[in-house]
Amino acid sequence: MKLENVNIRGLKIIKSKIYKDKRGFLREVYKNKLLKDKFQFDVMSYSKRNVLRGLHIQTQNSQAKIITVTHGKILDVVVDLRKRSKTFGKYFSIIISHESDFSFYIPKGFAHGFLCLSENCTVNYRCSEYRNKKSETTLQWNDKDVNIKWNIKKPILSVKDKNGKSLNYFK
Repeated sequence: MKLENVNIRGLKIIKSKIYKDKRGFLREVYKNKLLKDKFQFDVMSYSKRNVLRGLHIQTQNSQAKIITVTHGKILDVVVDLRKRSKTFGKYFSIIISHESDFSFYIPKGFAHGFLCLSENCTVNYRCSEYRNKKSETTLQWNDKDVNIKWNIKKPILSVKDKNGKSLNYFK
């Protein structure tokens, strides 16, 4: 396993080796010694094609996350909401599938969301902090100041995600 940086400070790709044979494959997803964060619990979501989840963040007890796709394919997106960051309001996106040889590490201070690109998908989130429902909020998925290239005009959204806040709210 090794960490690879991307163009926004703090984000990492966790590359792992896949062991394949005629039965299928085995892939290590995470080792505790890899990152300084301690991960408290895992959450799993199942989505259908064109479901967009996010962009979610906890404003208190912010969560670092490791995203792994165990079935299907997603466009994973994060937005830097760290107030003192040089890349505040900038986004990073990456396609992840169950065939990928990596997981995606997101440090605290980022809003996170994804779009299901396959017929359905299952996504595992490893989180550093427990859910704090009172501090959960959502950044608008289509905020014009962030300008994410989702390549979809009418995603399937929850009520919570339809009512996301603008980037100005987080400044």
